[in-house]
Order: sequence, then structure tokens, then C-alpha cells
Amino acid sequence: MPLQVAVQMDPIERVNIEADTTFMMMLEAQARGHGLFIYAADKLALNGGTVLARGRPVTLRAVKGDHHTAGETVVRDLSEFDVVLMRQDPPFDLAYITATYFLEKIHPATLVVNDPAQVRNAPEKLFVTDFPGLQPPTLITSDAEALHDFHVRYGDIVLKPLYGGAGSGVVKLKAGDPNLDALLELHAMIGREPVIAQQFLPAVSKGDKRILLVDGEPVGAINRIPGEGQVRSNLARGGRAEAVELNDRDREICAAISAELKARGLLFVGIDVIGDYLTEINVTSPTGAQQLKRFGGADAATALWDRIEALRGLA
Repeated sequence: MPLQVAVQMDPIERVNIEADTTFMMMLEAQARGHGLFIYAADKLALNGGTVLARGRPVTLRAVKGDHHTAGETVVRDLSEFDVVLMRQDPPFDLAYITATYFLEKIHPATLVVNDPAQVRNAPEKLFVTDFPGLQPPTLITSDAEALHDFHVRYGDIVLKPLYGGAGSGVVKLKAGDPNLDALLELHAMIGREPVIAQQFLPAVSKGDKRILLVDGEPVGAINRIPGEGQVRSNLARGGRAEAVELNDRDREICAAISAELKARGLLFVGIDVIGDYLTEINVTSPTGAQQLKRFGGADAATALWDRIEALRGLA
């Protein structure tokens, strides 16, 4: 029996079909006979207790420049769908959080992937702190004095916005770098959120490993190598992907977080590992599935839909 699937995503017209994980998930759903409906997060509405979305039915094809055909725009009650994929990119701001409140009203009768309440309760750079011993020395604060103390103690550090994504706003400060105050002023101009200071890991020059997990189980990994002279390895920031195998430490990290991911209903997660350390647990719209398959690894979209279909009683 086919499922009716709604996908909350960024504009499909801008999708890079050769790299986008959401597109890969949708193609797999379509290949299984499931119907697809797309909408943007800003087209959500809460009318009384009913969650509505203004969007379009869509048919996909893996043809660059001609990858979709959309139907007429209509307003649908999202409770009429079997599955909603919440796949818009961060920033994880109040608009993002509001969308989780809306979608929480239909879950789990309509299966929302990932569980919207848990997406809200597991900000990607905060969630990782729930697992002591897995991450490098890290400080999250708006207190400039504490950040200066951290900088002095650890020397080379990385400064990140707490709710950013895709490597946006990530900078490296060398020991004794005088620019910390100026960077904090820039962060304060953008918002009132704390920042993250983290000990710089020289192992990043060898890559930042993205490991994909489906319902808490590792599917595979890719290694993201920073561009020349760069500290950021994100593919959206010029990093390049290469094949990599999971090592014993990677499996140890996955095992340490697996039960919590399952308990929270976080079905599709991407974690970032540099050397021996877990640096982020990405639960909003993790990427890397196309690159993993291209390098001969597992098909994460297939694994995800196998799990979704089992949860919807189709297995």
C-alpha cells in the first residue's frame, strides 16, 4: 500500500540533484510508489487545531535541469498524510522552532521524521554535550571573560555560532589571537545567542568524518577534507568528500549514542567525528547520503524508507 508523503523543504528549484540528500530520499520514496507533496516551512499554518500546508504534488526525475514536475498549488491538512519529512536547512531559529511546534500536533499519528519535539529538544551543538567524554573541550556561553579564559587555556580554538549550520560563521583563532573581542561583537550584532568555543583539533586536516545513522544504527560514513588553507570541511564550504571506513572509535561513539537516538525517535541523523572526538549530532537535515552511495557505501535512503515502512506497518 503506497504512503502519502509530505516533504517540508527548501525550494526544489534550487536543489542540486547530484548531491542533495532530501532529493535522494524523495526519489527512493517515489520508486516505492509513494506519493509526494512538497511545501516550504513558511507555508505552514495552524488553523485552530489543524495543521495546514500550502504546497504542490510533485514528480521527480534524475535529470539535471529538468528534475521535477509540480502540480497545482493546494492547501492540505498534514494529518491526512502518512509521513512528513522535516528537511529544511537551518538556521535553527524561532521560525524553525515554531515549525516543530506545529508538526508536533500531528505526530505520531502522522509520522514526522525526525520527531519534531526531539528536533527542538536536541539542538545539534548542544545535544552532543549529553555524552560526556566524547567531545573535545568545549565551552558554550556569551560571557566574554569566560571565553578569553578558555582561549588562554587551550590556545588554538574554534569559535562557532550555536545555532548555525553548514559551517556558517565558523572561525579558527590561534593562541594569542587578538580578534576574539571583535568576533564576539559581530556575533552580538547578529543575535543574543551564546557562542561555542572548542579546542582546535589538528586532526581536521585529515578530514571531518560524517557518519549517517538510521534509527541509531550506523549506515556508513564519508570523509570531508577541508579546502586548501581552510578549517571548515563542510561540503557547502568547499570541502571535498572521499570514501572512508568506520573504525573502532567511530563504532564506539555510535554505540554510545544509539539508544538515545532511538528513544528520541531521531530516525535519520548525521554525526561529525574529527579524530577521536564527536563534535556535532545533526538532527535537522543531515547530508552526505549521495556521496556515501557514490563511493560504494550503503544506500542510506533505502535504509531509512525500510524503517519508515516498518513503522507504518508495510514491512
